[in-house]
Amino acid sequence: MNTETDPEVPAIDADRTVTSPDAAATSPNAPALPLLPVTTGVVFPEMVVTIRAESDDARRTVAAAQHTGNHLVIVPRSGSRYASVGTVARIEQSAPLPDGALGLVVRGLHRARIGAAVLSDTPALWVAITELDEPEPEPDTATRVLATEYREIAEELLATIGGRGMTGLLDEARSPGALADTIGWWPALELEQRIELLETTDVAARLALAVSWARAALAEAQVSAKIASEVTDSLEKTQREAILRRQMDAIRKELGEGGDNAIADYRARLDALEVDPKVHDAIAKEIDRYERVGEQSMESSWIRTWLDTVFEIPWTVRTDDELDLAKARSVLDADHTGLEDVKRRIVEFLAVRKLRADRGVDAGGHRRAGTILVLAGPPGVGKTSLGESVARALGRSFVRTSLGGIHDEAEIRGHRRTYVGARPGRIVRALIDAGTMNPVILLDEIDKVGNDYRGDPSAALLEVLDPAQNHTFRDHYLELELDLSSVVFIATANTLDRMPAPLLDRMEVITISGYSDDEKLAIAREHLMPRVYDRNGVRPDEITIADDLVRTVIDDYTREAGVRRLEQRLDRVVRRAATSIADESVVPPYAVTEQDLRDALGKARPEELPAERVDRPGIATGLAVTGAGGDVLYVEAAATGGEPGLTLTGQLGDVMRESGEIALSYLRAHADELGIARESLAQRFHVHFPSGAVPKDGPSAGITMTTALASLLTGRAVRADLAMTGEITLSGRVLPIGGVKEKVLAAHRSGVRTVILPKANRGDADDIPADVAAQLELHFVDDVIEVLGLALTAAP
Repeated sequence: MNTETDPEVPAIDADRTVTSPDAAATSPNAPALPLLPVTTGVVFPEMVVTIRAESDDARRTVAAAQHTGNHLVIVPRSGSRYASVGTVARIEQSAPLPDGALGLVVRGLHRARIGAAVLSDTPALWVAITELDEPEPEPDTATRVLATEYREIAEELLATIGGRGMTGLLDEARSPGALADTIGWWPALELEQRIELLETTDVAARLALAVSWARAALAEAQVSAKIASEVTDSLEKTQREAILRRQMDAIRKELGEGGDNAIADYRARLDALEVDPKVHDAIAKEIDRYERVGEQSMESSWIRTWLDTVFEIPWTVRTDDELDLAKARSVLDADHTGLEDVKRRIVEFLAVRKLRADRGVDAGGHRRAGTILVLAGPPGVGKTSLGESVARALGRSFVRTSLGGIHDEAEIRGHRRTYVGARPGRIVRALIDAGTMNPVILLDEIDKVGNDYRGDPSAALLEVLDPAQNHTFRDHYLELELDLSSVVFIATANTLDRMPAPLLDRMEVITISGYSDDEKLAIAREHLMPRVYDRNGVRPDEITIADDLVRTVIDDYTREAGVRRLEQRLDRVVRRAATSIADESVVPPYAVTEQDLRDALGKARPEELPAERVDRPGIATGLAVTGAGGDVLYVEAAATGGEPGLTLTGQLGDVMRESGEIALSYLRAHADELGIARESLAQRFHVHFPSGAVPKDGPSAGITMTTALASLLTGRAVRADLAMTGEITLSGRVLPIGGVKEKVLAAHRSGVRTVILPKANRGDADDIPADVAAQLELHFVDDVIEVLGLALTAAP
């Protein structure tokens, strides 16, 4: 059965009871009454409720109550359990409802304990009852204290929830027991709690329950009230700020400084911007959106930042190329000493652009298809300054963008606007910094681009550097197409091994090998010393350094492919002399002496020459190319006995390990021809490359390892003034390698005077500076037998 609220009669719904003010009548002394179970509420004494009698059993109970003066017993039910105590009630009114159910208004009279079922002539269920209507005894002290405490808690609870109008219920309770029953109206009580309250016949215990539940309800109500108060305060603060912002906007509008003025400024800038219609529409759409959201919205700052970035892009600004090849050549010669092949290739690059411009190939909206140059070489050889020279020769703006160490694809393509702190990628920022749409952009350290979970920046660079795609480059932050086809991209790299093949395929490599000692001396005189003098605030006539002292710095303190460290050393020497001039301990002009050089730079850099290292059989001198340029590579071999095999150490890559296996297999296969005792090959060999902290890989050490092992097995030492490089095959052929110029320059710096090279690399000898080639003896071979004949000394 259900309980419903009647608008005309005080009643209870599924969870609430209301006490009637005149509920004082009692039922006659009846040992049995018809039973009416309810499932959605509890009727307490002195309360009036409205009940819907929907089932036939309920109708039969109502009919049976006519025999008892309209009295019945109402018992709450929870699940399948009936309460042990019910409420004797009297039916005050009954009438059919519009939906066919029977509506009852009943008044609770007193508690009654439910007994066994009683047989009756009526079809209703009758139960024996024991009326619990004895008058309550005079309350003791504990009961009075509980009643007072409950009343105080209940009044505070009603005050907290705003139910002051219901405090009359507490005042009308005539006894402590009736006062405890008033907790039954609280809607948060569960049905089981209401039943427990009904079944508690002891007044003190009932008051204790009421106090406990009322205290919990008060605590919950206070927390809710606190939260509501904080929310209200927050809303009031927000509303107050909104009103103040509107007032501020009105004041700014009167002063001509408001948001409307900013929007008008954006629209004026857009009208003056000559861009593609799609770009124009996208910008106009964002301006309209900015106007709709208003300045008080947090989103407005994001839109304003985007608009400011878009208007910073030089959409219509371009510089005219100065395609004067003679001037370009003079600029390159003035900025760089040597590097003739590199200069010639750059002039060819500019000549092609001149022809395309003169013949209108790039006119009429045709896309500019050009080559992307990558300058590859060791540090300090002038790769970055070459990019600046190209910009000067073209008369274009120059921007350098460092790519070394980036791992996030968004650094190239930009961040999505949904991210906090989003901004455009480095390409767009480079255009903004340049102030033109056709600058020279130097992509520095492109070989040091990494990748991780944030994406692969090198893959994003494919679109930037591909002439077939970059005319429609789309930055994620802008979401607008940019034409990068007129930008001259020049990349720099130390090595090309780690660059992805698809990226390298879109570039033309210009290798800058390094400088000879004579070239370094000329560079120091023409370029480095003027910068050093200017940096230290002295004039060239105040401090002089003789050429032989500069050569001493080159030979004893640098030994590098480039000139960066040479400039650092010269700067230290001049700085020390400038200090002496500043404190007036010397009088200019001052000529730097060798002792001054030693005092400023300390001891010369210790480095063992091949003549000191190659002093016994089993040691050979090889040549290699690293990220810092060419270098001398020593190979040491030793026989360790034990199980036949080969051990390789020195942080080597897989290719070098394979070269070692090939070298040992070749010697075993040609032992008789080389005069090697076969029993000496039946042991374990250890081949070591010193400087184990430096990674090494590549096939060019093949003939060096073969020579070291052959020297060990024959007892014939390798010539100390000889170095070699070349890849070996299992049949003994010597295959070509790369980096001939770098390797030969490294051999020359180390005092080597004889170099063995693969015969297929004979054409690369033209790249070797003439002064270096004149001091070296080059041998070009195509078989290991020739190598051993040149490298090994006579048998002891």
